[in-house]
Amino acid sequence: MRITPLKIVLVATTAGALGVVLGLFATGPGPLLGSEFGQRVLNDAIAARAETPDGVAVARRGQPLPALRLTGLDGPDVVLPDDVAGRPLLVNVWASWCAPCIREMPELDRYARSQGEDGVRVLGLALDDPQAVRAFLQRIGVDYPQTIDSPGPTDAGVRLGNPRGVLPYSILVDAQGRLLKQKIGPFEHGEIDGWAAP
Repeated sequence: MRITPLKIVLVATTAGALGVVLGLFATGPGPLLGSEFGQRVLNDAIAARAETPDGVAVARRGQPLPALRLTGLDGPDVVLPDDVAGRPLLVNVWASWCAPCIREMPELDRYARSQGEDGVRVLGLALDDPQAVRAFLQRIGVDYPQTIDSPGPTDAGVRLGNPRGVLPYSILVDAQGRLLKQKIGPFEHGEIDGWAAP
């Protein structure tokens, strides 16, 4: 039997695909979802299956954010994309009842504090009841600003590119107001630094 380069490529490709499938069965999708490629695939799959109500502008990767006013919880409203001009922004969509959201908040706060005046701004967007959010933030304080919206089919999280409303959900917006990255699921300790790096 003669081994040709094509056979070698086919065997290697098959072995690699089998390795990925077995890896997903053995360890779950965590390592894949932790990669930028995995997040792109997941976000694209969710967006393809979601129906957005007519007339609702939804953020798309690589495109400018649609015009959106986020209601400040106890501070000023934030108008996107106008208020992000000139500086990158990380928006984290969360709720006080969401355990993974709560688990990542200290990491978001650490990252926000590390950015100083010229770094990436961090903004929380709670899809929740204002009283529940205030009570939660009194127990688990964070220093980055918070906005709020009522959950629903056209809430701010949907308009920021999360049509299924999966929480937590984060986006990275560049200084020109374009959506660069999307992440479904919580940030692990130290992960944001690499994820939000230029």
